[in-house]
Amino acid sequence: MSSKPLTFALFGNVYQHEKSVAVCQVLQSLQERGARILIEEEYYDFLCCSGLLPLGGPSAIGPIATFSQGDFDADFALSMGGDGTLLKTASMVGVRQTPILGFNMGRLGFLADAGTRDVETTLDALYQGDYRVEDRALILVEVQGHGSAVIEGSPCALNDVAILKRDTASMISVRASIDGEYLTTYQADGLVVSTPTGSTAYSLSNGGPIIVPRTGVLLLTAVAPHSLNIRPIVIPDSSVVELTVSSRSHTFLIAVDGQSSKMPEGTRVRLRRAPYVARVVKRAGASYFATLREKMMWGADNREK
Repeated sequence: MSSKPLTFALFGNVYQHEKSVAVCQVLQSLQERGARILIEEEYYDFLCCSGLLPLGGPSAIGPIATFSQGDFDADFALSMGGDGTLLKTASMVGVRQTPILGFNMGRLGFLADAGTRDVETTLDALYQGDYRVEDRALILVEVQGHGSAVIEGSPCALNDVAILKRDTASMISVRASIDGEYLTTYQADGLVVSTPTGSTAYSLSNGGPIIVPRTGVLLLTAVAPHSLNIRPIVIPDSSVVELTVSSRSHTFLIAVDGQSSKMPEGTRVRLRRAPYVARVVKRAGASYFATLREKMMWGADNREK
């Protein structure tokens, strides 16, 4: 068991009350273990306003400090929510590379796979060192152009970067080059560039393949392409992807792990593997393929009772 008090930084979903109820159990369990507890400021305010923590001052379960944005120093980051909350947590952890443990209060939970019923056993495993940390690749987004070509929020994606149409039903044209060599021009509603981690997210819903995490590739998947000949393509994650967009609205959206920014036509988007990783905590014995079978319901037979 760890000989020093551990510090935990908590992040959570600030929109759905029912997904935050279990946080009280987590906080109490941490306090019983003598942990130092930090809560992201917006999430702390949400918990107080929801009645899950007393308004103002220390909580009844022990002293709690708050922090804003990514200004914290902790041994672990705890994500209280679904995979979307874990993506937000990863963006705020950023270059700190603090190991992230997700308690799943959502639905699928490919990333946040520890259930709320597993709080005690999961925290025991952390203190006993009975876990592993997986390094997950990130996509770094760089934009070059005129006007308001600025990425809002984190420039790195753990799941995917999506180039999407906006304000019109018309398709957009996305010209794609790989390492300076022209690939094709996608006539589509958009284009998703994903990591192996993100292959089970937006890319999958558009017909992309599932890629095992830490494979070392990037995946390009068109969103509702005009041509049936367009198919997903897998490239080495050492590649640099360059994209330029033409649109009838003269604008488009770029979504980095779901956080979108409006871009003017003519903006050049450059995607490459980030120089740092996201470190995701997995319980000992956890299996990606077992999770895949469960979440995708492979082998399930609705005729069986």
